[in-house]
Amino acid sequence: MKIRNKITIIFVLFTALLLIAVFVFVYFSVKKYTANEFYLRLSQRATIAAQAYLEEDELNTGIYEDIRKRHLQTLPNEQEKILKIDTPENKLSPPSYYPLDLDFFTRVLETGYAETKIGENYFAAILYNDNQGNFVVILSAEDQYGQSKMQNLFKTLVTAFILSLIVLFVIGQFYAKQVLKPISDIIGQVNKIRAKNLHLRLVTNHNKDELGDLSRTFNNMLDRLETSFELQSSFVHNASHELKTPLTAIIGQTEVSLSNVRTKNEYIETLLTVEKEALRLNELINALLELTHTEHDLKGLVIESIRVDELLMGIKMGLGSKSSRQLHINFKFLPNDSKKLIFHGNPSLIKVAFLNIIDNALKFSQNGNIQLGIKATENTILISIEDEGVGIPKEELKSVFEPFFRGSNVRKYKGFGFGLPLAHKIIRLHGGDLKIYSEVGKGTSVIIELPNLEQGFEIAR
Repeated sequence: MKIRNKITIIFVLFTALLLIAVFVFVYFSVKKYTANEFYLRLSQRATIAAQAYLEEDELNTGIYEDIRKRHLQTLPNEQEKILKIDTPENKLSPPSYYPLDLDFFTRVLETGYAETKIGENYFAAILYNDNQGNFVVILSAEDQYGQSKMQNLFKTLVTAFILSLIVLFVIGQFYAKQVLKPISDIIGQVNKIRAKNLHLRLVTNHNKDELGDLSRTFNNMLDRLETSFELQSSFVHNASHELKTPLTAIIGQTEVSLSNVRTKNEYIETLLTVEKEALRLNELINALLELTHTEHDLKGLVIESIRVDELLMGIKMGLGSKSSRQLHINFKFLPNDSKKLIFHGNPSLIKVAFLNIIDNALKFSQNGNIQLGIKATENTILISIEDEGVGIPKEELKSVFEPFFRGSNVRKYKGFGFGLPLAHKIIRLHGGDLKIYSEVGKGTSVIIELPNLEQGFEIAR
């Protein structure tokens, strides 16, 4: 069932329940009022009848009959009954044939008035005190006019209810259509978006309602998809180019060597060239595998407690003597509590991330000094790696985490553009963040932020 019909049905159902409650209240209120009004008429006629029949002046009876015939409408099945009360015992013995029970007469004697309904007949009785004694005057009749009025009211309410349902359904359909129109527009716009036109976006009209939020969320998703498609396209293009270059060199060298008989030295030179290109190709493939490794399920990673100052010292000691002399670690801002320097992570991946960043700093600093700083806050560990290298152009900083991207001013340096993208993925995997600040000719500063033991660690997905 479509949402439009669901909204209509729910709208009609709840409104119908409300109408039923209102109509039932109206019906029974009118019914009670009609009954009370008829009882009042009976009690008034009982009083008039008592005065007419029980007063000493016999003329009253004739006057009463004349008034009733001329001015009072005779009620359907109207009957009058006057019963005398036994004065010494103040008791009343109703006739056995009379339909009223003893409890009815007891109420009359105690309160002076009683009323009840038996079948279609209404009964009203009053206690009348006269010089001849005490009497109970009973007047009964059928309220045919009231019944007719109630039947007419019932038919009117049922008709109004049915017509209301029809009108509500039409209004509900119209209302649901208007409410869902923006969603229908969104569906129409989304159906037009394909891989070839990912630049298209939903019209938001700056609405601040839920539909506006939905459109903006979808547009943000399209932004990410478009970026992902562009990165994928760029990745495939660059990967194809980087893989093709050594393969072309290898194929060219072998074809040239095989075209004629060569000397021993020429074969050796050819094999050395093939080896060089093959090693380059192997290095590229290994880098691709490392980058791909961070995209897969990492539940099997071994997570250990790692102390960041010991990690950096281990990396420094593992470098060559020349590179080690260029690397300087600043311990001035170390906290008193050594636990604030510990974080959870995979030692191998974390070491790869730091080595890639430090290797870039050493490569592009042209024998300059590399400063490593460590600082701990309540929940995070900050590691800074600063070099005095060539720097990165400002307009290219946004692309440094794209695989195969290399700055326009570092093309002469050996590399594939995998170091920073791989390091960025590993740091994000460990719940951290990596930021880069750079200026051409002055150097680059890399800030790594990792959660410590206090904040905890969970592998990012």
